[in-house]
Amino acid sequence: MSEPRLTNLKLYLQRLGFDTPPAPTLNTLRQLQLRHTGAFPFENLATITGAPVLIDLASIEQKVFDHGRGGYCYELNHLFFALLLELGFDARAISGRVVMNQPEGSWTARTHRLSLVTLDGVRYITDVGFGGMVPTAPLILDSEHEQSTPHEPYRIEKQTDGYMLRARVAGEWRSMYLFDLQRQEDIDYTIGNWYVSTHPQSPFTQRLMVARTGDGWRKTLNNGSFALHRVGAESERREVADVDELIALLAGEFDLRLPDLPHVRHALERMIVPV
Repeated sequence: MSEPRLTNLKLYLQRLGFDTPPAPTLNTLRQLQLRHTGAFPFENLATITGAPVLIDLASIEQKVFDHGRGGYCYELNHLFFALLLELGFDARAISGRVVMNQPEGSWTARTHRLSLVTLDGVRYITDVGFGGMVPTAPLILDSEHEQSTPHEPYRIEKQTDGYMLRARVAGEWRSMYLFDLQRQEDIDYTIGNWYVSTHPQSPFTQRLMVARTGDGWRKTLNNGSFALHRVGAESERREVADVDELIALLAGEFDLRLPDLPHVRHALERMIVPV
């Protein structure tokens, strides 16, 4: 797979709170992953409007840096992977199958992108594009012990066909995604992205999904249902009443700059259930 190169490394690092390129250490990786999930929201506004989702690096940079948007795994984790390479990390792009909210034992399509990083002989997975349950710290691959993050604990289970990522939510270990270390080429991500962004059965074409993390909290939006989840506390939830409120919420809570186009407004209107 060709190695992507960033066109504006300085701006990218500044958005993540770095004035100069940091050394490729575990502490740096931890800071990068945590800050990335706060600075660049997960969102699928393009797929509900029918706009093409371009996943070449130049298009992602333009969308995120110039247009004030976020993205999903094929965008955010591609961008992050390019950053890791620029900083000198030993990184490899891999993929997985999302099974969150599916019956145990489900085997879904290969539609998730993440990265494998090796530091001092230890392998970690790092992911900045998994929506409302994105892990906010790199996780040791070759350990089945519980691993803490600034948010929920996670663990990785070795399975016959790869690995299962689980998160402990409300006292229960819930499945997030299956993944393996199979080599991926650009065409593999192109096919996965085409399915995610265009197939009528893809959840990304059927509902609005937005997420962002912060210090001890997660914010999520599912169609018109907004939630603020605080570590160790009850979640706060509310329903969005109209499209103007939804647009204001996307800007205020998720720092998203939306194009002022009629088809965008119409798509957002379809996501709201009258309250």
